[in-house]
Amino acid sequence: MPNKYSPVKNTHLEVRLITQRSLTALVMMGILALILILRLGFMQLAQHTLYTTLSKKNWLDLIPLEPTRGLIYDRNGLLLAENTAVFSLDIVPYKVASFPKMLADLAKIVALSDTDIAQFQHLLKQHRRFDELTLKLHLTEAEVARFYENQYRFPGAIVKARLMRHYPQGESFSHVLGYVGRINLDELKEIDTSNYSGSNYIGKAGIEKFYEDELHGAVGYQQAETDASGEPVRVLNQIHPIPGKNLYLTLDSHLQKAAEEALAGHRGAVIAIDPSTGQVLAMASVPNFDPNLFVEGIRNQDYQALQQSPDHPLYDRTVHGLYPFASTIKPFIALAGLNTGVVTAEDTIFDPGWFRLKNSTHYFHDWQHQGHGTVDLHKAIVSSCDTYFFHLASLLGIERIDAILQQFGFGKATDIDLDDELIGNIASPLWKKKVKGIAWYPGDTLNSGIGQGFMQTTPLQLAAGVATIANRGIRFTPYLVLAQQTPGKLWVKRKPTALPPVHLNSESWEAVITAMQDVFDSPEGTAHRFSQGLTYKIAAKTGTAQVYSQKVNRRESTLRANQDNMPEYLRDNSLIIAFAPVDKPKIAIAVVVENSHLAGTVARKVLDAYMISRTNNTTSSRGLSGRKQSLSRNCCQNSFRCLHDFQNK
Repeated sequence: MPNKYSPVKNTHLEVRLITQRSLTALVMMGILALILILRLGFMQLAQHTLYTTLSKKNWLDLIPLEPTRGLIYDRNGLLLAENTAVFSLDIVPYKVASFPKMLADLAKIVALSDTDIAQFQHLLKQHRRFDELTLKLHLTEAEVARFYENQYRFPGAIVKARLMRHYPQGESFSHVLGYVGRINLDELKEIDTSNYSGSNYIGKAGIEKFYEDELHGAVGYQQAETDASGEPVRVLNQIHPIPGKNLYLTLDSHLQKAAEEALAGHRGAVIAIDPSTGQVLAMASVPNFDPNLFVEGIRNQDYQALQQSPDHPLYDRTVHGLYPFASTIKPFIALAGLNTGVVTAEDTIFDPGWFRLKNSTHYFHDWQHQGHGTVDLHKAIVSSCDTYFFHLASLLGIERIDAILQQFGFGKATDIDLDDELIGNIASPLWKKKVKGIAWYPGDTLNSGIGQGFMQTTPLQLAAGVATIANRGIRFTPYLVLAQQTPGKLWVKRKPTALPPVHLNSESWEAVITAMQDVFDSPEGTAHRFSQGLTYKIAAKTGTAQVYSQKVNRRESTLRANQDNMPEYLRDNSLIIAFAPVDKPKIAIAVVVENSHLAGTVARKVLDAYMISRTNNTTSSRGLSGRKQSLSRNCCQNSFRCLHDFQNK
């Protein structure tokens, strides 16, 4: 077998190769070590602050910045809705391991009520786990201090300084202002949630709800590094929130409080309008409520007390109250008669105290049982003669009655800047058939002619209607916001919105307005007892709406029962519409007082408050023209005085 020989092994070459590779490796390791040493030195010295922060396990977070809600003022600058600073305890749910344990431990250092916990648990069900949810508002300084001492024990819990809505006038203005409250699940589905990040509140009623977009503003954001407890330690970028607009209302606080005081102790409503613009000067519904109760979430017992009260304080009678017109409808019916030529101002009838349709045995009785004798249109309005208006309604027919009322805006929304306004009801044969399922009878037309039966209206509609009479047919949309202002920018004042006018001849207007003036001036006028000491001219029409009736005589006619012997809730409602002064109207008013005869008294007090105050202001403003320029120059320093100057330019 042949021998096989292996190549000779070159040991020297092998050793040299290993040595070269080892040196190369050592050099590379040295270079890498040097790089690491240099980098470590750079990190320890040049970037010490940065990496000290990062070493605390920081991460980036996008923190929403809640916009400041706009303020609300009356027309003269009285603050009606403001923002006050409070401390709140907020929770970020996804950072909490055990809610029962956290709440139990927090309760030892912060006073947590059952309501606080229940509301927080309700919020947990409505919101996402990474939303900040408020557990408690109005922390005391001692509670804030105790929390910060123990904050390390509560990951996901933070104390925040925030602004909370407050209504400094208390119950006054409550229905028209409305209130804000916590955002609920239904509202979350409707709003732009990105613009409400960090916000807990939203307008729930009144001006606060209708002007939510303007008052809320726009959310801002802060990109920040936060430590393990969620506290921001360094702001990287920031988009500032846009504050909400300030609103200046058309309401006059002096007149509003005069209306509320005049209604005190009763149930009712007052609406006062400037007929030349449609600006609402007063809008009072009594009894009212404290809107501050709703901001943090009203306690169940407080809400039940309001809900179950027989006086219904949450019920805004100005736009939700539906009442029969009663005799306040008569000026409108008179205008329809004159305009259609069915009657003239000089035509007369004899009133024996009742009216009977041809071929009918039914008697429609006047409120004055013995009748008014010979009556023309003037006397019919002054003494509120039902018999005359039964007769006029029978001549007009329900179609022409409905037509004139619709021209004045009855039976439809006034489009005031509030939500959920009721439209009342202008009855017709079609409506009765559809709603009641029965035919229209001639007697229904007669009842409509005196504002009874199926006719219903709101106090706001009555005020808008009498404002149109004061204007001799010129109509405006009633409105509540006089001007808006983005902080630091110019005012934006709303212009009056004209509506289609009521076209009637001047003789018709003057005949009815003259009669309405004698409602106060004439001894036969139904409001004459309220005219003592009157220094200006009022045109008005009173009304009485039955709540309960009795059969009291042989004819079984329905007459007004003895009010004094009745329980209060069964007594008649009283109404009045009026405007003043007659020649150049500055204010038109509607008053409804439930179960009371005091509407005329209330109207006189409110009209006096406006007219006397106006006279005093006119007197005191003489010689002030030089001050207006000064006020204009100092506009930014004193915003409400600037607005007052702006209104009068």
